[in-house]
Amino acid sequence: MNAPFPPAGDRAVRLPIDHPPVKVGRIGVLLVNLGTPDGTDYWSMRRYLKEFLSDRRVIETSRLIWWPLLNGIILTTRPGRKGRDYASIWNRERDESPLRTITRSQAEKLAASLASAAPNLVVDWAMRYGNPSIASRIEALQKEGCDRILLVPLYPQYAAATSATVCDKAFDALKAMRWQPVLRVAPPWADDPVYIEAVTTSLKKELAKLSFEPEVILASFHGVPQSYLLKGDPYHCQCQKTTRLMREALGLDDSRFRITFQSRFGPEEWLQPYTDKTVEGLAKQGVKNLAVVMPGFTADCLETLEEIAGENAEIFKHNGGENFAAIPCLNDSEEGMRVIEHVVRRELMGWI
Repeated sequence: MNAPFPPAGDRAVRLPIDHPPVKVGRIGVLLVNLGTPDGTDYWSMRRYLKEFLSDRRVIETSRLIWWPLLNGIILTTRPGRKGRDYASIWNRERDESPLRTITRSQAEKLAASLASAAPNLVVDWAMRYGNPSIASRIEALQKEGCDRILLVPLYPQYAAATSATVCDKAFDALKAMRWQPVLRVAPPWADDPVYIEAVTTSLKKELAKLSFEPEVILASFHGVPQSYLLKGDPYHCQCQKTTRLMREALGLDDSRFRITFQSRFGPEEWLQPYTDKTVEGLAKQGVKNLAVVMPGFTADCLETLEEIAGENAEIFKHNGGENFAAIPCLNDSEEGMRVIEHVVRRELMGWI
């Protein structure tokens, strides 16, 4: 009769006496979000923007055209402006961006929640652009004895410019390793019932706190160039599906709950309708009360706190609107952690 498998954390036994100590048998979970600069100063912003805008998944324009534009103009003028934007939302207490604060908290809460069910589990977090890097955290997890790692890109909807580039960076790290950990990647959860229930429940709670009732609610997602959709990227379709499922769960029609896309830059056509143009148009049409929810973001960041809660609120009021609410992201709330834990538990099946 075969002996039972030893506990996962005990798999380092029976090594030769002269063998150097090796930690094995643990499982790692690496949460990865988009990225953050280390500071709001010019050079911190320049390093961050250079890494971000040099990614071929993000900018698919020919390098012959893009490199002179990026290095000659954008990285000269944009760091100062974006640094001021970041400064307006910066977490002064911890001297870091809100995205870093929230992502760290998500990892810590996930670790605490899973500690009793999986004592051999190690939860960590990283950023695709900026620090802590994906490569550094994969290396750290391996040193902790993690020979299996679940990579969780924190994007409910898949896009090549988000989910795929996280995988690219993780695979680049593995290419430099002699002893590679086994890697799993969590899929997107755009239509997962747990996610839809969480974002609609959170939205209802936030709406109940308002002193006004929105005439229209916009579901604003980060945009991508229209050409990416035409090349086969499923992002647009997944955003549409999330919006439809939220609309059905809320019992609203498409005149009360609408999809828009934000954060475009450059002359190329992006996914439409544009959030800022829609906000402006609604105000001019006489809408006085507006709320914007951002279900594609798992944590509040520059695009939600400065662009939506700041810029778009100003656009709305400047054009005749009166009451504007930017609904907080799920962040590390009870609803937000329920989604992350659900995805992680599902994808760890067979490992724990």
